[in-house]
Amino acid sequence: MTNEKKPSKKRFFIALLPPQNVQEEATKIKEYFKDVYNSKAALKSPPHVTLQPPFEWEIEDLSKLTQELNNFSQSQQPFSMTLKGFSAFKPRVIYIDVLKTSELLSLQKSLMTHLESSLNIVHQVSKSRPFAPHLTVAFRDLTKKNFYQAWSEFKDKEIYYNFMINEITLLIHNGRNWDIHSEYCFNKYEFHREII
Repeated sequence: MTNEKKPSKKRFFIALLPPQNVQEEATKIKEYFKDVYNSKAALKSPPHVTLQPPFEWEIEDLSKLTQELNNFSQSQQPFSMTLKGFSAFKPRVIYIDVLKTSELLSLQKSLMTHLESSLNIVHQVSKSRPFAPHLTVAFRDLTKKNFYQAWSEFKDKEIYYNFMINEITLLIHNGRNWDIHSEYCFNKYEFHREII
């Protein structure tokens, strides 16, 4: 009898998820890519904007990670996010474009700094290039030929959503897909009043 130890590390990433109605619309677009362009990889996670790319973390230390995410989110304020039109990282990725607002850029930078200083979670590639917020609808298994066909169909398509972001989401990989693990609400108040 072997004493096999279960893998103690899991893969996680941290993202912003749009409201349910926007997720449903984005999922319909992902399903269209699956049906028409044979690209289904984007369906392995809920529609999202990645803040912290995938990293490995010990399951035994999960409370440390969740506590830090909770601490971080308590210092953040809700802000408005806009999805507008389609864009691409040629020749493999098509996504719904996310307006680069100062609030969004600041949140992403603050989160990465916080995770590095408190938990030593570092994504070297992200540190060396500017943050490009996007909501992927097709990637990885989209062939070059299908990319160019799909891009000519989607490049001028209109899509527009504006909504409030008031939490960050931790996602966990279950071996096949990404599932929502937990959500961390932002502080709803602009300031703290001390009652004396």
